[in-house]
Amino acid sequence: MKNVVSCFLLLVGSAMAVELGKIPSAVSIEGKEGGRTDGKAWHSSMLKGKIYTLFYVDPDERDLNSGLADALKAKNFDKGKVNSVTIVNLAATWLPSAIIESKLKVKQKKFPHTVYVKDKMKVLVKQWGLSDDNSDILIFDQEGKLIYKKFGKVSEKEIPEVIKLIEKNL
Repeated sequence: MKNVVSCFLLLVGSAMAVELGKIPSAVSIEGKEGGRTDGKAWHSSMLKGKIYTLFYVDPDERDLNSGLADALKAKNFDKGKVNSVTIVNLAATWLPSAIIESKLKVKQKKFPHTVYVKDKMKVLVKQWGLSDDNSDILIFDQEGKLIYKKFGKVSEKEIPEVIKLIEKNL
């Protein structure tokens, strides 16, 4: 019986997972689940109209993909065409949420073109099948289709490929 339940959960989880070339299922993060630093809800439907790089980060792994983040900043893409979203998985860390939330508000002021979101209940882990306790990278085209995903560190060798992918989709 345990095997049947495990197989069912695996199938359901993989059916919800984000897939390359597809627009993922609609997701909202708001209220007790978290939301943007200004207190408003975040909706996945906001990932349209530009190329979006979404960083889904466990605060304990915040520096894992700093190489990619630095390369994107250095590229200085037109903010009207390319932008980023950082969603912090607050449920994945032992660090106090209040301290992290305070730092996110400061970052939001410093980097106003990046949208910072708090995920207090692992919403994207559950609904999109993202990797927990990690640093996940998702890139969406202007229509909201997923064109790149990586769970874990984007290597130095992969970074130029990611930049080329973004440029190709402009």
